[in-house]
Amino acid sequence: MPLPLYLLALAVFAMGTSEFMLSGLVPGIASDLGVPLGTAGALTPGFAIGMAVGAPLAAVLTRDRPGRGNLLLFVLGFAAAHAVGAVATSFPVLFATRVVAALANAGFLAVALTTAAGLVPRDRTGRALAVLLSGTTLATIAGVPAGALLGTLLGWRAAFWAVAALCLPAAVGIVTGLPALSPREDAAGRPALRAEFARLRSPRLLLVMLLGALVNAATFGSFTFLAPVVTDRAGLGRLWVPAVLVLFGAGSLAGVTLAGRFADRRPGPVVAVGGPLLLVGWPALALLAERPAALLVLVFALGALSFALGSTLITRVLYEAAGAPTLAGAYATAALNTGAAVGPLLAATTLGTGLGTVGPLWAGGGLVAVALSLALPFRAVVSGEQRRGGRRTGAAVR
Repeated sequence: MPLPLYLLALAVFAMGTSEFMLSGLVPGIASDLGVPLGTAGALTPGFAIGMAVGAPLAAVLTRDRPGRGNLLLFVLGFAAAHAVGAVATSFPVLFATRVVAALANAGFLAVALTTAAGLVPRDRTGRALAVLLSGTTLATIAGVPAGALLGTLLGWRAAFWAVAALCLPAAVGIVTGLPALSPREDAAGRPALRAEFARLRSPRLLLVMLLGALVNAATFGSFTFLAPVVTDRAGLGRLWVPAVLVLFGAGSLAGVTLAGRFADRRPGPVVAVGGPLLLVGWPALALLAERPAALLVLVFALGALSFALGSTLITRVLYEAAGAPTLAGAYATAALNTGAAVGPLLAATTLGTGLGTVGPLWAGGGLVAVALSLALPFRAVVSGEQRRGGRRTGAAVR
């Protein structure tokens, strides 16, 4: 894989660390800024909503600028938002910086997805996205625990400063590692914006986006509430929480890496095997959470399955949106983050029911069931093999 892919993944690592580490910093933020815990918790879904809305908006607004310039602008904007957030003395100001950071993150990921796909031959798109998304999975393994530890030792502001600092080497890498194109060269052969938006009339594209959003909703809804499952249902100490989150992250890295080898030519087996296993896996974790050994094994497996299936579906979004080079990455980013925003909100509604702390796990299984029930009648959407030349690119499940 080309070196620029790894430079882009470094920026994704910094941004993923910011998105995920907030769950461990919310109590400190609430105490420091004098707001209820629930109010401070709104920073997480607020960020995801900003990502979902901001991806197409940022892609359109920066359409006439060269790709490298856009990536640099978004990385520096993300760093600046965290620097301002680190010195914020009121919750509204901090919330505003999270919205700005979300817009910058969304714009960067939308452009980076398209850029990554353009750095490799078409039949290696899945592998390129696996490298890019490994930045997110590494954030759950290393960035999030490090951010939580830094927040515990030095306060939540130190964690914000650390994320801002992480963006600087990524910015240098983008400037030195990516080729610079003039606006004219960057726009060569690009269709009109109206034609790119017209791709949203494609039932195939809309369905794959919906499937990706549903699977991601199951992943984030369950991941967000793993901590109480570990401490309350499994009866493990609080120190086990970061260990379990790291285990989930390690599984997600394994899943993304493995799926990247199949997402281009053989997406069918990934969906056909991973989907049913994920459908069974979330309820199995709910039933076996009281057994620590089973919990640890299932957390790793579900991290791998969730990210393998999710990254494969996002790869298919890029294939289905091939006629929209500016907005293809934005469509994929919007699908990912719609799921990330809706999943935790739906999962939270189950906590007050008789299901208790494992309610979000049952909700995750339900969301996967909905995704599979929608995919089954439309198997031609996510299966088949890629054809070159005049032959149609397929994406059907076998």
